[in-house]
Amino acid sequence: MSSIDQVIAAWNSADPAAIHPARDLSEDAYRASGEAQAELLAAVLPTGGRVVDFGCGDGRVAIPLRLAGFDVTGADGSQAMLDRLAERAPEMPWVLSDGTDLAATIGKKVDAVVSLAVLIHHSYEAGEAIIEGLRAAVRVNGILVLDWPVADQPVEGGSWISVTTWSREQQDAICARVGLKRLDSDLPWAAFRAVKAGG
Repeated sequence: MSSIDQVIAAWNSADPAAIHPARDLSEDAYRASGEAQAELLAAVLPTGGRVVDFGCGDGRVAIPLRLAGFDVTGADGSQAMLDRLAERAPEMPWVLSDGTDLAATIGKKVDAVVSLAVLIHHSYEAGEAIIEGLRAAVRVNGILVLDWPVADQPVEGGSWISVTTWSREQQDAICARVGLKRLDSDLPWAAFRAVKAGG
């Protein structure tokens, strides 16, 4: 399985046309997919809150969230992706982070962190380290939205482009350790409230 650095290197060299399936259809479809996901996220994020989109890429979701009134900072481990974000939205703040260091990088806890299509690319060990880092960046009672797929027969992906899935028991153990309480939501991703660890 790829290390965090190997996944970042792969994204740094990825063809922009290949970073999302909707781009195979058209650039308009790609943008529309981000707008639709931002609309879904807005239902659980604190209105006008300070939100970090970790794994923001070129801003497909971060830009529409910002347009919806959230105080959004883009975060990504790939400088190439952040450069594309800066081209599309020069006014949007961004930080270079591999996720494990997000709290130190942003310097202040935020109301929410959104991380879509990141954990699927990482090993269990790397994924857990990223989740721990993202949780550390969120204030108590804040929200984390994680694209963190569950499977009856979980599997750790073998490369940066394969998909890692988790058991519910693995997720529950991590949540208890780092302080996340699963929320009931209609989102296609897992949503959590940040709580005190062990609480």
